[in-house]
Amino acid sequence: MSFARVAGLILLGLGAVLLIIGVTESRSVANNLSSTVLGHMTRATMWYVFGGIASAVVGLILALGVPGRART
Repeated sequence: MSFARVAGLILLGLGAVLLIIGVTESRSVANNLSSTVLGHMTRATMWYVFGGIASAVVGLILALGVPGRART
């Protein structure tokens, strides 16, 4: 298995963990209060969710292989 595929699987797993943490934190008391007062999630929660999405997408691309690139 190539290095890119292993790195992709690691990033995919990390992205899933970050998304789980972000969703769990979005249901916290502090985040509910922030949503009520300010109308949006806390900054930390947004970093977890967006970081998880970005990491999962990059990991999926690396794990599946870049389209159009010759495989050796």
